[in-house]
Amino acid sequence: MFRWIKQFLPRGLFGRSLMLMLTPIVVVQIVTAIVFYQAHWETVSRRLALGLAGEIAFLVEARQYRDEPLNEAEIYDMAIRNMHIEAVFLPGARLPQERQEIRFYSILDNMLALALSERLSLPRQFDTRRDDGLVEVLVQLENGVLRVRTQDKRVFSTTTYVVILWMVGTSLILMTIAVLFLRNQVRPLRRLASAAEAFGKGREDPPVHPAGSTEVRQAAAAFLDMQERIRRHLSQRTDMLAGVSHDLRTPLTRMKLQLALMGDSEDIEALQRDVEEMERMVSGYLDFARGEEGERIEEVDLGRMLDDLARISAGRPGAGHGTARSIAVSHDPDLLLPLRPGAMRRCLENLVQNALRHGNRVAITARRDDTAIDINIDDDGPGIPEAQREAVFRPFFRLDRARNPDTGGVGLGLTIARDVVRSHGGEIHLETAPQGGLRVAIRLPV
Repeated sequence: MFRWIKQFLPRGLFGRSLMLMLTPIVVVQIVTAIVFYQAHWETVSRRLALGLAGEIAFLVEARQYRDEPLNEAEIYDMAIRNMHIEAVFLPGARLPQERQEIRFYSILDNMLALALSERLSLPRQFDTRRDDGLVEVLVQLENGVLRVRTQDKRVFSTTTYVVILWMVGTSLILMTIAVLFLRNQVRPLRRLASAAEAFGKGREDPPVHPAGSTEVRQAAAAFLDMQERIRRHLSQRTDMLAGVSHDLRTPLTRMKLQLALMGDSEDIEALQRDVEEMERMVSGYLDFARGEEGERIEEVDLGRMLDDLARISAGRPGAGHGTARSIAVSHDPDLLLPLRPGAMRRCLENLVQNALRHGNRVAITARRDDTAIDINIDDDGPGIPEAQREAVFRPFFRLDRARNPDTGGVGLGLTIARDVVRSHGGEIHLETAPQGGLRVAIRLPV
């Protein structure tokens, strides 16, 4: 039951706070209107109706039951002068034959009907829906109909309407103030959430300034401290990795020079291969470090980037199995996205080159939906066993069977790709391609 009710409750903090604030006010208003004002209104209306009914009964008795009745004109003149009742006797008239219609929802109709039944035993009818603001009562006498008219104020109290209008108006003003106050309290939370989302996507939004209540300020300050610690940690890691990689290049260069001067031999060739392998590792470290560098976010046409990568990669020699290679690109027209262009280009280039290295046909597709852009890079190569698809993202992990290490790198390509994609708030994973090879699926939030 409670779960069913929760489906209709607001989910945001603003809606829930507003509901908690307004629900007691509305409930109190309803209870007050039903219990107090309805009872008060019915009591006042009943007494007013009884007063009018008693006055009409007086007129009837004054005319019918006195031994020496007063002149009718004098009676009616006294009624209009002292009781504000306009009375007219219609000789020979009869009440309408249709049945009196009493509106069940009208307090005036119900109270007047009850009062007339208590004060008069004669047939009667009344009309409370006249356009001139009068209440008309018809009483059937022996030789005619007594018609009595008076202002509806005599039998209907309007003070309750005034009180209700004042109460509702005041409540609306207070609700408006509450809504404005809550919006001001929720706005810093929304800015904080927007900043956290942008930081998770690697985008630089305007700085967050702590505002709002004490708790919101504390949350904003904690977020800013966390953001600064993460940036400092990434910067230190990048600087250290770049420095180590750069320092390693100097002794490697000296070793290559010394090996070149030592002549040719099997041992020398083995050492040269080791040095070249170390150079590739250092290059991989530098590529990984460049992926961590602080690059400005720019609005990039991802479709154009994919077209350029496909054209350049297809014409680059040295990859593949020596057979004809093909790259097919298909993408939606509007793929504008805020990205770090250099990092994303290196990421996609690594993935495309990896697909070309192990397959002959590569298909690149990019589709956009309401929340993200999906990029799929498919090849027809040997693929990667499902049990190892997560392990290949670990640094320096290299497959022995599915990928030939002689044609591969140092095991940082997919690590760099995942790092770049996640720094943009996206995700990357491996699947089986329709051609039977490997599919690299990337999802970037818009």
